[in-house]
Amino acid sequence: MRLTTGIGGPGAAAVAVAVTAALLGWSAPARAEDRCPIPDAGSTALGGQEPERRLTWIADHLSAAEGNARLWTFGWGGGIAAAGVGSLVAVPFVAPESRVDWYTGAVSAGVGVAAFVFAPPAILHDAPALRSEIARPRSEPDVCALLASAEARLVHDARDEEQQGRWYIHLGNLLFNAGLGLFLGLGYHHWGSGAINALAGAAVGEAIIFTRPTATIDDLGTYLRGGF
Repeated sequence: MRLTTGIGGPGAAAVAVAVTAALLGWSAPARAEDRCPIPDAGSTALGGQEPERRLTWIADHLSAAEGNARLWTFGWGGGIAAAGVGSLVAVPFVAPESRVDWYTGAVSAGVGVAAFVFAPPAILHDAPALRSEIARPRSEPDVCALLASAEARLVHDARDEEQQGRWYIHLGNLLFNAGLGLFLGLGYHHWGSGAINALAGAAVGEAIIFTRPTATIDDLGTYLRGGF
């Protein structure tokens, strides 16, 4: 599942205005020999695009992808946090011998929230940083330096999204939740609740991985092909 949002709208318009203002005074169209270098994997079609257009395209798409990533992060993070709080609230109302099951659920939720806090999608930092860099006042804008920075951020964010779906992320999720199940089973002989905790936690973890934003991966491919 991929969260999507349109590129058009106030956010994209603001980015375009910022890029134009930052590059005011830069003369376009430039001669072919004056255009900015293209990445090693870039196509000849990309080289034919004006640098200002390339920069605006990256800024627009990173801003759109940032919105998706923010929705995913706060949606899942908030939901998991609420589940953890609910587990703690329920503790006084359950039998004393069952409270460890609910505490374990709260711990599992806490680990899930911590993952969003300490390892959020890279684009949540990169997109605002690029907008700030573009909007920064400068006497003589260096479009090639701005474009190189934007391209580096696009590559970084695409790699971050790809890495979050690799096999070891799935394995870590399954091992962590299996460990919670074994903790309740071996430690307290609560095999039923241990199985429920393990299966529910693993299912939620896999859902988080499979619904992660991946738009920047496609955006990088489109950009390198010059398909815009």
